Amino acid sequence: MSQPGISQPGIVIVGGGLAGARAAQTLREEGYDGSVHLVGEEPERPYERPPLSKEYLAGTARREAGYVHPGGWYAEHDVDLVVGHRATALDLPGRAVVLDDGTRLPFRKVLLATGARSRRLTGPGSGEGLTGVHYLRTRAESDALRAEIADGGRRVVIVGAGWIGLEVAAAARTYGNDVTVVGPEAVPLSRALGNELGAVFADLHRRHGVNLRMRTGVAEIAGASGRVTSVVLDGGERVPADVVVVGIGAVPNDELAREAGLQVDGGVVVDERLRSSDPHVHAVGDVAKAFHPALGRHLRVEHWATALNAAPIAARAMLGSDVVDDLVPYFYTDQFDLGMEYSGFFDLARDAEVVYRGDPAGGEFIAFWVAQDRVVAGMNVNVWDVSPSIERLVRSGEPVDRARLADPEVPLDALAHQPAA
Repeated sequence: MSQPGISQPGIVIVGGGLAGARAAQTLREEGYDGSVHLVGEEPERPYERPPLSKEYLAGTARREAGYVHPGGWYAEHDVDLVVGHRATALDLPGRAVVLDDGTRLPFRKVLLATGARSRRLTGPGSGEGLTGVHYLRTRAESDALRAEIADGGRRVVIVGAGWIGLEVAAAARTYGNDVTVVGPEAVPLSRALGNELGAVFADLHRRHGVNLRMRTGVAEIAGASGRVTSVVLDGGERVPADVVVVGIGAVPNDELAREAGLQVDGGVVVDERLRSSDPHVHAVGDVAKAFHPALGRHLRVEHWATALNAAPIAARAMLGSDVVDDLVPYFYTDQFDLGMEYSGFFDLARDAEVVYRGDPAGGEFIAFWVAQDRVVAGMNVNVWDVSPSIERLVRSGEPVDRARLADPEVPLDALAHQPAA
């Protein structure tokens, strides 16, 4: 690790995940030859998080496959990788990032890629301190959870029916565990996809033996002798549990920015160039609430593709390039025999009409969310090599004819140029 007074001010990247690693890579690819410090709180080099609830948790992906770069990449590209240390202060007047051991890293520019953390249950009955209660955000947490479910035969209760909850449910059930998912919504994923498409995932999980307890809250995670034993529902019913997984969302790690006096509003507020209220500081990934030109407002997106694709934009912006983050949000999931990709804007899709290409009951289809004759989001389920076309359709903002949209004989790339009927 660099020592105080040795390094010349360069670029400090705070956050040792995919976004931070991709930004460091782009800086070098763009020819930047100044110092680059990449600071990560976890004790290992940057890795990708989506497999933690998917193939890595399911035991079908090797640990090595999840790393962003090979072990020697950072030294080979003169990137000072500082692992196992947390940035405790962003000293804007002094132009330095302060680490938990007192090290000061001087900077010309800073990129905040601090990500997010699991939203936790709090207070009495939260299960805090009980063995067998899990959250899932880090590789260590995925390792601990897999150790508990991999042999099967456990009673697993999942609190939360979002993406993490359902992906964990699929992995746990595949291992041969008894799985119950508890959520307050009418169907899983209703906040992300609406009730109509959420029902597709509900049917999928029920077919594979998952017990869905919807329109239900959790009153208590109970235990005995320091070990979880059950989850008590709002109505008083006690669901036996050997393992509990809490997946109720994420909270942006924006404290460093807030304490430094940067503008923060449910994430670090940045413009379309991912620049914060201080021109020396940019932010990207889960922690950034970025202005999106297509929406005309700020949006925080907690998905892998944002870290992957927006980080290079942030790096180029820090080097002075005239670049804009106008990416269409993208994410994917794998659950049992269902693979899905989604491109588009959740907020615009909430009250939009859903148009199908293919039959959802058959397990292979594309769903389009159409608002004011324009496709604002699209989701392909077990239909492949169409995501780029869906993204282009969303990005075009052009009117579409619903009948042609639903017709599998009409190429998707032709639709953006067809007027609405």
